[in-house]
Amino acid sequence: MSPLGREIAALIRETGPIGIDRYMALCLGHPVHGYYRTRDPLGARGDFTTAPEISQMFGELIGAWAAWVHRAMGAPAPLLLAELGPGRGTLMADALRALASAAPGTRIAPHLVETSEVLRQAQAQRLAGTGATWHDSPDTLPDGPAIILANEFFDCLPVRQFVRTAAGWHERLVGLGEDAGLAFGLSPEPVAGIAADMPTGAVVSVPGPALALVRGLARRVCAQGGVLLLVDYGHVRPGYGDTLQALADHAFADPLAAPGEADLTCHVDFAALGLAAREAGAAVHGPVDQADFLTGLGLHERAGRLKLRADATQADAIDAAVARLTDRRPEGMGCLFKVMAIAAPGLGPLPGLAPA
Repeated sequence: MSPLGREIAALIRETGPIGIDRYMALCLGHPVHGYYRTRDPLGARGDFTTAPEISQMFGELIGAWAAWVHRAMGAPAPLLLAELGPGRGTLMADALRALASAAPGTRIAPHLVETSEVLRQAQAQRLAGTGATWHDSPDTLPDGPAIILANEFFDCLPVRQFVRTAAGWHERLVGLGEDAGLAFGLSPEPVAGIAADMPTGAVVSVPGPALALVRGLARRVCAQGGVLLLVDYGHVRPGYGDTLQALADHAFADPLAAPGEADLTCHVDFAALGLAAREAGAAVHGPVDQADFLTGLGLHERAGRLKLRADATQADAIDAAVARLTDRRPEGMGCLFKVMAIAAPGLGPLPGLAPA
């Protein structure tokens, strides 16, 4: 068992089983052993690869999209461009380069919300000279109209899970099995407040922190102007199913096997987040498949321009990146990943996105 696993087991022995939300929070954010506190998880040497790491085209198209939105906002100066969970800073760097080309002379204030010191160091190297500012929470972002980016951020936020039994809905918990190892179980008593009519065995995830964050950011863009752009894997219709998953060394792993040593995520419920945003007064654009979003922004045209200056090996790599980003198979990035914008009312239509 991993060091964090032993600590969680001791906690359970002392206080009893814990919810999936607390388990995820400990696995990802424990101050000593948390996954994002101890490593750079990205790339071939890490556990997974995100779209900005696949190709510069992804960040460049996001930057061009931000330039269009900035003009639609009335070109406030400076442009407050924020990113939640910015990885190595690759998306922000590519977006800033595209913004400088699309809107020369625009004053841009980059802000990054990041809790990992390891990743902050990587971001600082990549964004040196940009005047970037770091934050531990979106709550400390400066006031004013803002374009806020969130690529593969919401999938890491903790969720509570509930399982339907013949006696009602029971919360899914992490406890100790017969071998003293970590094991899934259910709360002994059913919980109130879940009215979903689903079959026995159904699992529903309630993304409390994600809903709270979306409500707060939706109220912000309504009051101050701007937009939140979400790119993540998830589903667009209400439904059920267990999408809690762990990734280690670019492969799926047992979520309980080595706490703190694998990424732990849950598919994003875009329907629930969109509803929360609308209830807060914001306009919702999308979600649409990532393939449609990037194609609508000119991915293939951008690839063609890059290939004009590329040798044969580079051209093949560009084609491979386009294919991966727009893969429309059910498990491919182009279909599995969705894009949704939460914007101030009246800002739109937005490129690549249709009103919800």
